Amino acid sequence: MKKLIIPLLFIFAIGILAAVESEPSEIVGYVKYPCVEGLNFVALPMEQGYTSVSQIGNTYPYLIDAISYWDASSQSWVESVYYLDWDVWDPDYSVTINLPLMVHCLNNFNFYSIGDLPTINAQYSLLPGLNTIMIPLNKSNLTQASILGTNIGTVDAVSEWIASTQSWNDSVYYQDWEIWDPDYDVAIGMPLMVHSISSTIWPSGPRLIKSSNK
Repeated sequence: MKKLIIPLLFIFAIGILAAVESEPSEIVGYVKYPCVEGLNFVALPMEQGYTSVSQIGNTYPYLIDAISYWDASSQSWVESVYYLDWDVWDPDYSVTINLPLMVHCLNNFNFYSIGDLPTINAQYSLLPGLNTIMIPLNKSNLTQASILGTNIGTVDAVSEWIASTQSWNDSVYYQDWEIWDPDYDVAIGMPLMVHSISSTIWPSGPRLIKSSNK
């Protein structure tokens, strides 16, 4: 695949994007994504109440000037840009929990997803081609790109965004040798780009928050 353009619940630090998982708690929590000047890959794992991209952008005034999501059906990014003169985000598209986003940052800062633990686990309908996902909060057993790729079953590449180099790092499955290389670490809350060979729903198990890590 070509390289592409607070009680606590979880602390997930991508630095960037090296993840660290913290101790769980019972009520609310946050996921922290350290961002640098330039493009950064983040997600919305907690119930924060966002319904539009402008709500996200307005949470970080003068820090973010563009927010994009990947549209798998068109295999392209959909970008919302902040126009300072009019104080508007356009297009002001809808957002949902668990959505991975590519944000263009004007300075270094921490992007947070703060709120209640979701009532249902993340699930994605993957199409043939490139898709963005976030490792669900109930999938702490998925610790490496190879484990994730094997768990999904239909992908032949898993890519992480390296903000320090502004580039993708692809873990590719080599069928002849049955290996994933490079096999980097992944963690819950981490947004990733995956290349799927066919359509699938992942994870396919129950979406209740207490479901097992199957």
